[in-house]
Formats: sequence, structure tokens, C-alpha cells
Amino acid sequence: MRLTVSRLKIIFLGLFALACAGIWVHQIFWVWPKERCERAGGWWDGSERVCGQPIYIPDITGRREGESREDAALRRAAEQAAQERRARGE
Repeated sequence: MRLTVSRLKIIFLGLFALACAGIWVHQIFWVWPKERCERAGGWWDGSERVCGQPIYIPDITGRREGESREDAALRRAAEQAAQERRARGE
């Protein structure tokens, strides 16, 4: 009986130690990087554990803030027509 109790004690202590180690691994490799990323203003992708930098869409498209695609196309067409008129001397 004494051997069984000692063996169970060691088994439960081992399981407890593994659970504690697992919790620390989860904190170190998943939780803390996510918190650092979000604190810095990034976007956290949990599936790949990558911190992404948000990109301002008007910087990519060249549109003004709040401008629709149609409005931007009309503005560009008007600018191009004005350039062509200036080139022809009108």
C-alpha cells in the first residue's frame, strides 16, 4: 500500500509539473506575442502566429479617404481630359 501511495504521489506531481510547463509554454509562445502585437497597433494572426502591419487603403489605391471607386475613376478621367486639353493647347 505504501508503495502505491508513493507511486501515485510521484505520478500526480509529474502531471502537475507537465501542466504547469504547458501553461507557461502557451503564455510565452501564444499569449504574450499577441498582447505585444496588439499593444504596438498590429493585427495578430493566430493561425500562423504572425503580427501584421495594417496598411492604409488610400495609400495603395491612390483614392482620397471616403472616395468610392466610381468617384475616383471620374476624378481621374477628368484630370486626364484636362491634361489632354492642355497638351492640345485648348
